[in-house]
Amino acid sequence: MTDQIDYAQLVSAIGDAIIISDAKGAITLWNPAAERMFGFTQAEAMGKSLDLIIPERLRGRHWEGYGKTMATGITRYGHDLLKVPAVDKDGKAMSIAFTVALLKDDAGAITGIVAVIRDETVRFQEERALKKRLVELENQVKEQA
Repeated sequence: MTDQIDYAQLVSAIGDAIIISDAKGAITLWNPAAERMFGFTQAEAMGKSLDLIIPERLRGRHWEGYGKTMATGITRYGHDLLKVPAVDKDGKAMSIAFTVALLKDDAGAITGIVAVIRDETVRFQEERALKKRLVELENQVKEQA
């Protein structure tokens, strides 16, 4: 019995999107879950910038943080869940949550970053609706007091 893990099969089978980008932000891995989530095929995504899924208004902030992470080798999102807006192939707004891990070569130099991403759009919308309803109810109570 062998304990070999077929990592390509794992990446293809997992339900969360897995995206790897190189040190400059070009996509080097795009799994089937990323295809389902964002609508871009692997062929459409490979070699392209992460701008593919980053809303235009957030790109400056994203690339500032990305550059800093590549330069310092430090990210807090390896453990902390990052929740941000994203866009799909049709330009539709999404809410995603993800963690990242830095990838390094044998010499320890950063070669890229892997993100494990989950679509949180429905949950985000439900949470926003609940918060709105709570405010409405609190206002009703204040008016009755």
